[in-house]
Amino acid sequence: MERGSAETDMSWVDVPHRLRAGAALPEPWEKLFGPLRTTSAFGTLVIGQLGQTLDGRVATLSGHSHYINGPAGLDHLHRLRAVVDAVVVGAGTVRADDPQLTVRRVAGPNPARVVLDPRGTLGGSARVFAADGTRRIVITFEGTPSRLSNDVETIALAGSTTHLDPAAILDVLSQRGLRRVLIEGGARTVSHFLSAGCLDRLHIVVAPVILGSGLPSLDLPPVARMTDALRVPVHPHLLGDEVLFDCDLSARRAAAGAASRSR
Repeated sequence: MERGSAETDMSWVDVPHRLRAGAALPEPWEKLFGPLRTTSAFGTLVIGQLGQTLDGRVATLSGHSHYINGPAGLDHLHRLRAVVDAVVVGAGTVRADDPQLTVRRVAGPNPARVVLDPRGTLGGSARVFAADGTRRIVITFEGTPSRLSNDVETIALAGSTTHLDPAAILDVLSQRGLRRVLIEGGARTVSHFLSAGCLDRLHIVVAPVILGSGLPSLDLPPVARMTDALRVPVHPHLLGDEVLFDCDLSARRAAAGAASRSR
């Protein structure tokens, strides 16, 4: 599924529009992106994305990660951006990588860029806040002073802990019409959404690389026994010499939502 053939590239062009319209997609895209067509019972569809090595690392110990994935894996990430309403990253990812979060490698619209910055640590020079016509949002805790220009939307959530509540984040984004959401990074942000039961899918793209040490792709609460491990339906796809594992977490999200409503 690598880029390069005119047939593959042409078949992709209408995919973002067709997916939003609820229409079937041309192959090979239906198998990959068809599960993202409809929102969940919570009114949103939330996809986590991780690019990692064979030994489960997303960066070296120094934090260097450009680029673990090759062209096919990066194309897949940009296609995910093209089919969602919003892409979410944490402030740590912005500081470490200064990402643009735009769709550049494939055809498709840019999603709204959402940055989780609970304590207002970021300034306006980060590329995610560039005034390029794309909607930009920063989510903080209530009472956090803003260092950003007035054309960047600010959403303040209640809370006094270190991390913003994933369910509350999704609620405020849904209220603003952003209902198909990509949690792109970093690994800690994806882990928080996974731990909270707030992911419908998790796309893990594994590159044929072994680091031997480095930062792990996921950091979840420990379990005592293998029977307590999270086991979910997985659909593998080849992306050139990389492998995409499409993890279906929808049942777990439904269970988490039911538990939340019962409290």
